[in-house]
Amino acid sequence: MTALQAAAPLISTRPVERRRHQRVAVALLGRYMLADRREYSCQTVDVSPGGALLEATVRGEVGEKIIAYLEHIGRVEGEIARHTPAGFAIRFSMAFRKRDKIASQLTWLANRQSLGLPEDRRHERITPHSLSVVMRLDSGREIPARLIDVSLSGAGLAVDSKPPIGMGVTVGSTKAKVVRHFQNGVAVEFRLPLSPDRFDENLIL
Repeated sequence: MTALQAAAPLISTRPVERRRHQRVAVALLGRYMLADRREYSCQTVDVSPGGALLEATVRGEVGEKIIAYLEHIGRVEGEIARHTPAGFAIRFSMAFRKRDKIASQLTWLANRQSLGLPEDRRHERITPHSLSVVMRLDSGREIPARLIDVSLSGAGLAVDSKPPIGMGVTVGSTKAKVVRHFQNGVAVEFRLPLSPDRFDENLIL
């Protein structure tokens, strides 16, 4: 039994699947660079040793070369294989040794999920100088909030009214969703990670 087969409960085994590599459904934050050398934020939908499906706002051309940096995976190169409504799929171009390393990492990620282990908070957290922010619900309702801390992937907000967990919100101008309640507020996860270039105490969401 291979390492990826051992994590089968979290890997798609649909009979119509014709990909060479089985894919693990895992949300990893990252950034990618297209041929114009501009960088954009992304998040994986699923990953295999042969490629990844990305949720991203800027799509390149099919066949275009791409370099991506994905948390837990590192630097990968490849080309855009196809577009999707929410982003695009990339086909990795790398040596077999690198594919084996990705397969091992995906096994660890899949096992972590199946065991219910908590997400590691590996992103640095800061407290911006400007703490006041407005959280907007899809209904248009606005909730005044105060930033407790912010990371590249999310934020803690002090609020009097707590939206339900899983609800989509916009914090300032940054799209996010509510992932946890605590005594005086909520934690949100950003739809796409913030750019490290603007991540300091002067940050405005």
